[in-house]
Amino acid sequence: MPTAARGVRCRGIAPDNDGRFPGLDHPMTVHLNPRKLLLSKWTALAPRNKEKHFLVARVLAPDDPLAPITEVELEAVYSGRSRVIAWKSLTDEAVWRQGWH
Repeated sequence: MPTAARGVRCRGIAPDNDGRFPGLDHPMTVHLNPRKLLLSKWTALAPRNKEKHFLVARVLAPDDPLAPITEVELEAVYSGRSRVIAWKSLTDEAVWRQGWH
């Protein structure tokens, strides 16, 4: 079974150059579990201030333990600066790419 782009397997169908599978109207989506994001690596597709590579330094737990996780803290590898973002924004393939590229 061939491996699709970014390590995703799809029953013998390979994606085209845009990451789309023939017959589907949407690009491949990134599926993330917020509880497993800690220490994951990310690349910004439009770097600012030479900050391209990031590491998830903390998964911010909500005040209510029953509430879902909504935010993570990213730390830039180059400068060490941190910023808090909504973890779901990491699924936007126009902004972020999983891993360091």
